[in-house]
Amino acid sequence: MQEKLTINVGHSPDPDDAFMFHALANDKIDTGRYQFVHELVDIETLNRRAFKAELELTAVSLHGYSYLTDAYALCACGASMGDNYGPMVVAKTPMSIADLQGKTIAVPGTLTTAFLALNLCLGGKPTTPAREPHTTGDAGVFKYEVHAFDEILNLVEAGKVDAGLIIHEGQLTYGDQGLHLVVDLGKWWMEDTGLPLPLGANAIRKDLGQPTMDEVTALLKQSIEYGLEHRQEALDYALQYGRDLDNQKADDFVGMYVNDWTIDFGARGREAVATLLNRGHEAGLIPNPVALEFIG
Repeated sequence: MQEKLTINVGHSPDPDDAFMFHALANDKIDTGRYQFVHELVDIETLNRRAFKAELELTAVSLHGYSYLTDAYALCACGASMGDNYGPMVVAKTPMSIADLQGKTIAVPGTLTTAFLALNLCLGGKPTTPAREPHTTGDAGVFKYEVHAFDEILNLVEAGKVDAGLIIHEGQLTYGDQGLHLVVDLGKWWMEDTGLPLPLGANAIRKDLGQPTMDEVTALLKQSIEYGLEHRQEALDYALQYGRDLDNQKADDFVGMYVNDWTIDFGARGREAVATLLNRGHEAGLIPNPVALEFIG
């Protein structure tokens, strides 16, 4: 019997990624000559690990991917797109975008797309490069502290920071803690560009070679399609990563980030990625122009 090729997979411990990978994680589809080994790690850690190319297949922020094009290509499936919604800045008291001037904002990582979008929105330019690990920084128009994504709402509620940049299911639950929306960066981006905000993607290591890259990407697409076709089954699996989400909120959240965009970026999705990374480069937030390569 042919020995199976191990594909180490990294993705976030949140409902949309769990939903997407359900079929691969729970042997719901035939993976042929491949054996998938899953690691669930927060997205900023995955971005950092990708610099070492440790994983054959990994979730990445599109911002993080701008530094990784030598080692990884983007899978055409597996996108998380904010279609007139996305990461949010929330605060304990009502305030406007202008009120964020000089404030300290808790962020979930400097390689996250949320952080890139925040700087584009506010006109920030951090003095410490995003790829350098650090826990505090100054973007000129605001200061920031890096915290685990699932701690940020509590920090804002406790008044330990002036505002918080929230990703994942916090976008649906911040009101439960009495917090106020300052700006939805997905809405801001749509109003500014007319495009969805591309947040996350899956990247596959180039040294696997084209046939393996194609085959593994095709299996990822099958897993996404299986979840969409067996929605409640995949939701039941995803709920264990929902952090206080009930079935309805989990379904709503998954619907936001696992949809037609996830099956394939499509022409508009690819345009959105190129526009985001070009704007990041033009603003001096991404050091080099990004040459995009999609598999599948």
